Amino acid sequence: MTSPTRPLLRRICAAVAAVVLAGVVIAGSPAPDARAGGFTAAGAVSGLGASTLAAVQSHPFYAAAVGAEQTDGDDFDPGLIISDYNFFNSAAMTEEQVQDFLDSAPCKPRDESPCLRDFSQDTTFQAAVERGHCDAYLPGKDESAARIITKVAAACGVSPRVLLVLLQKEQSLVTRPNASGYLRATGYGCPDTADCDQKYFGFFNQVYNAAWQFRQYTQHPDRAYRIGAVPVGFNPDAACGSTVVKVANQATANLYNYTPYQPNKAALADLKGEGDDCSTHGNLNFWLLYSKWFGSPDTEPYPTIFGPCANLVGGQPCDAPRWVLDDVEDQRLLG
Repeated sequence: MTSPTRPLLRRICAAVAAVVLAGVVIAGSPAPDARAGGFTAAGAVSGLGASTLAAVQSHPFYAAAVGAEQTDGDDFDPGLIISDYNFFNSAAMTEEQVQDFLDSAPCKPRDESPCLRDFSQDTTFQAAVERGHCDAYLPGKDESAARIITKVAAACGVSPRVLLVLLQKEQSLVTRPNASGYLRATGYGCPDTADCDQKYFGFFNQVYNAAWQFRQYTQHPDRAYRIGAVPVGFNPDAACGSTVVKVANQATANLYNYTPYQPNKAALADLKGEGDDCSTHGNLNFWLLYSKWFGSPDTEPYPTIFGPCANLVGGQPCDAPRWVLDDVEDQRLLG
């Protein structure tokens, strides 16, 4: 804490400067871009896979999508699957935009379950964790999927786009929902070698805990997958081998901690195929889905002059200097 003798005028000027800088950043922020690409159904490690992906790509919505980005396996960078900005930008979509996105999805339930656009449930209070971690989630009655997604995104500092992609990647919940998918929506608590832990069942439970886990990885980056050179396997079967991946950012490390496999050459050679017995599609499908729905995953909109926090490097947003509002009296004067 700074000395209380610091001139108040200097504090006020600094506070105004911080607000002006924030305004410049906000004014320069690109408007939420139009959805690029169509909807693709994708499984995680051994789930729905590439055959479902190809089937959904034939849907008219996909073919007619404006600005759809065509991707091929050579463009996939295992060390930079998504930028920190695109992963942690919790303001990437409003609740209304998420609802519009779900309304536009070519949804065909596999049982009597509703599409996400029509889904709602009561939510429960979730306490704030620690500085920099998830803020409190206030409960609500009959909250829509769009509201849950955007509230969780805001609480935990994760992009709602990432949560939408995760729901599709894990359970095809955007396009092919079913009862089992709602229980296991984001694959949280679902190890590769056993069934999911039932205490984490339920849509809200799954979405919140996945976002919480991403923030946990971010605030405590001490897991097996972190920024730097780390070995990443191709399959739960260790006999399939691994290669060293130079993980470039926290967002990509988060994805590997959540789904600890990379696509092999067979998977990358034919994005619409199944690959071989060692192929896994989880992180590849995350990249494909994000690319098709929202454009290139690895963009960073702000020049370095704004500092790393403008692009949410390391998942950390910009904060005003603590000394600006470190005095209760000055808070009243500035309020």
